[in-house]
Amino acid sequence: MAEALINHFLKGEWQAFSAGTKPSQVNPRTIQVMNEIGVDMTPYYSKSVDLFLNRSDLDLVVTVCDSAKEECPHFPALVKQIHCSFPDPAPFTEDEEKIALAEFRKVREAIRTTLLPILQEMSSKQNLEEKL
Repeated sequence: MAEALINHFLKGEWQAFSAGTKPSQVNPRTIQVMNEIGVDMTPYYSKSVDLFLNRSDLDLVVTVCDSAKEECPHFPALVKQIHCSFPDPAPFTEDEEKIALAEFRKVREAIRTTLLPILQEMSSKQNLEEKL
């Protein structure tokens, strides 16, 4: 969700790549709740963090759940890292539709109202520093 939200709402400021320590597939409920707000999930798929470990062009690594923070491997390049914890809605997948969708929506909105403003502020500070 975070990758798609950043790329949708902060396009031109940030380009996000999502990766996990245990990649699988994009949850159908994620696709559904993102479509509700006009975010197309078609180009997104689950990727391993190993794909990004040796990249030297990353500006920031953001971990979005506590287990990812604990399990995230060390990035060899000096890259700033921040942690923004959001609950994983996946355990609610087997619950009835109404309950599960509510949990996925909560996480979506938490990312929108917490992480996106942090990234906007970081981008604004960087732009100001470049102008000075």
